[in-house]
Amino acid sequence: MSSNHKLQAYINGNIQPYEDAFLHISDLSIQRGYGVFDFFKVQDGKPVFLKDYLERFYESARLMELTLPFTETKLIDTIQQLLTINNLSLSGIKMILTGGYSANGYDPAEPNLILQQQPLQLPTQDMIANGIKVITHDHVREIPRAKTINYAMGIRLINKIKQAGASDVLYQQHGVVSEFPRCNFFIVTHDNRIVTPSEDVLFGITRKNVLALAGKKYKTEERTITIAEISEAKEAFLTSTTKRILPIVQVDDMLIGNGKPGAITKELLADLIELEKQ
Repeated sequence: MSSNHKLQAYINGNIQPYEDAFLHISDLSIQRGYGVFDFFKVQDGKPVFLKDYLERFYESARLMELTLPFTETKLIDTIQQLLTINNLSLSGIKMILTGGYSANGYDPAEPNLILQQQPLQLPTQDMIANGIKVITHDHVREIPRAKTINYAMGIRLINKIKQAGASDVLYQQHGVVSEFPRCNFFIVTHDNRIVTPSEDVLFGITRKNVLALAGKKYKTEERTITIAEISEAKEAFLTSTTKRILPIVQVDDMLIGNGKPGAITKELLADLIELEKQ
């Protein structure tokens, strides 16, 4: 993208330059951190798995008692307009629905809808080849099935992650792991079962696709995973829209397997990349 490329955003019926797109200070996203969002990838100018992301966006809004201002068809048309105007080959679009301009800073009002598109960077080849280290932290996200804008814990832990020489933080409680702030977690057992947590997690779209791909070759399970079980895992990886599948080679002080990205993780990543092209 050239330095003079002026990105446009959508907010409440208007597509306008970023520098002109504002919310009033009375919005509940500012006053109380109340709102939902979703995020999907755009490759070669085309949304990837858009239907799944829209379905989750509408479900998050329902869970948080918010109503989108128009139909899914109209939302898709608006997204396409933004894609055409910004003309980015590889990017991500964030859809945000806020609690609206509240008269008293607490009661919800008519929601505000924002569509924001920005260039996207995928994980480096070094991260894929060598894997990453993650740490754990005692936390369970409120209303895990909803993709809310509340990322206070994840952001607060950024310095702790850096100090540990890690790349991300895996939430756990009473020895049971759930998810990362922005990713889902998987392990591969020594009998080649692909396992991911089933409780207190957001149902990621990449998680869904990886389970489907893995199910064609291996047995898959959605169930409780303990920290003790991670120490015995053959492989581990995380999944997300922007990271696809990223190998995990260390959790806290525990090396996973032989401390290198595993063959099954690499195989599933190749399968996912192919699926994205369809």
